[in-house]
Amino acid sequence: MELGFILLGVFFLLVMMNVPIAISIGLATLAALLTTLPFDPAVTTVAQRLAGGLDSFTLLAIPLFVLSGYLMGRGGIARRLIDAAKAIIGALPGGLALVNIMSCMLFGSISGSAVAATSAIGTFMIPTMEKDGYDRNFSTAVTITGSILGLLIPPSNVLIVYAVAAGSVSIAALFVAGYLPGILAGAALMIVAATYAWRKDYPRSARLPLRQSAAALLRAGPSMLMLFIVVGGIIGGVFTATEASAVAVVYALILSVVIYREISVKDLPEILLKSVETSAMVLLLIGVSTGLAWVLAYGNIPQMISEALLSISDNPIIILLLINLILLFVGAFLDITPAILIFTPIFLPVAMNLGMSPLHFGIMLVLNLSIGLCTPPVGSVLFVGAAIGGTSIQKLIKPLLVLYVALIATLLLVTFVPAISEYLPRVFNLMD
Repeated sequence: MELGFILLGVFFLLVMMNVPIAISIGLATLAALLTTLPFDPAVTTVAQRLAGGLDSFTLLAIPLFVLSGYLMGRGGIARRLIDAAKAIIGALPGGLALVNIMSCMLFGSISGSAVAATSAIGTFMIPTMEKDGYDRNFSTAVTITGSILGLLIPPSNVLIVYAVAAGSVSIAALFVAGYLPGILAGAALMIVAATYAWRKDYPRSARLPLRQSAAALLRAGPSMLMLFIVVGGIIGGVFTATEASAVAVVYALILSVVIYREISVKDLPEILLKSVETSAMVLLLIGVSTGLAWVLAYGNIPQMISEALLSISDNPIIILLLINLILLFVGAFLDITPAILIFTPIFLPVAMNLGMSPLHFGIMLVLNLSIGLCTPPVGSVLFVGAAIGGTSIQKLIKPLLVLYVALIATLLLVTFVPAISEYLPRVFNLMD
């Protein structure tokens, strides 16, 4: 137990000193090992675990999906997805709010980034909604909460990170499992947003003529086709998740440079550099977190936490509620990638003792921690959305609380109804 206190104490001390998360995890791991091993073996062990954690063909998918996300983000996808969403649901009550949510979901799933979705969709939709009579803070809150749902809908880098952390979950199964929870959360947000818009008497958008709607859907078709190519290829056994990421890069490059012509060849070095920077940060986190997971197992910390939680109650509902509360708290202070890497080895054994499958737990974990991205005080999507919306965190709290109701309700359904996560993987024979 002493090892655990040193590990957590050093980690949180370094985080409070604004030391980067990856460095904090690595130094905390080293400090914990030094309590049981001499200096040389401790340093060697940390280095070996860091290198070993990155020696994975599966992890190659992350930099490639990051690159495809940057290409799609700069390739004129956002405008076409917004037009398509308008054609489908723009005339419903609270139409622009619903268009905002659907556009964020689609762009978030295609780009693989909630921050990118907030930036790309929010830059256009927030001023458009305000011009049409919507409150700016509500418009910003809708963009922020809608953007996080793309993390559940494949291709999703955080689902790949969870698969690596869990060690026994198929990426294809996780990708398929994310669809129903992501769509359910989006539908819940839309219901709440439409009700809010109806009560505030926000105007409806005019229904687009059939020909204009068909043209908008046709223009957005190539962008949305990427989802079917990538996920369909994985499910059909045409290629692995890593090979799918390479296909996604080629497709995004052709779409953005040749078909849409929104990216020129001279833009590619900048896009490649940004992709490398993002990938390096994520992969360093994965490497040091592998060392952390080994130290946790070495000190039997997951078993201790499992026994402690199970000693509180033998009721699975109580234990799962406690886990969700802890994760919601953690998500408000820690970004999603390190949180997944740190807490998967801690809580997955507890969940499995309760009869929860690793796939079901993974979807619950990702949805839970995604909510943290739009929760003060550290939510990265929240800060990006506030900056784009030209408002403050304090002014966003009230409209966000209304939308949190939809997200928390969906989280509870996903937690206690396994079929929401497991139905599609079973249909496609992706579960053991």
